[in-house]
Amino acid sequence: MLTLNYRDSRPIYGQIKDGLRRMIVTGALEPDEKLPSVRAMAVELSINPNTIQRAYAELEAEGFIYTLPGRGSFAARQPEGDPARRQELTSRLRELIAELKYLHMTDGEILSLLREEGAHND
Repeated sequence: MLTLNYRDSRPIYGQIKDGLRRMIVTGALEPDEKLPSVRAMAVELSINPNTIQRAYAELEAEGFIYTLPGRGSFAARQPEGDPARRQELTSRLRELIAELKYLHMTDGEILSLLREEGAHND
């Protein structure tokens, strides 16, 4: 399910959070699909359950998962649209595009990449 990179500068909970978010956004985790329990994931990844709990709590605060007491955590359905989140992601995308241009990627190459990703998510 998830793999951790101990050489990554991001904290472990951040890697878990990013990995689960990616799985939800790409459809690898379907809406309402049950996530592993905190304890099960901690055992699977050989890390402290508090680390998993922190990742789950942040994902829930961001609307990517929801928890039903006594039943577990589940992937959330796609939100209708969060203007603040869209603005944040648009800003990050602009920064990435600027960096790609700095590395001499052409507008055509960037557009091709965006079209390729769009085709994967249709």
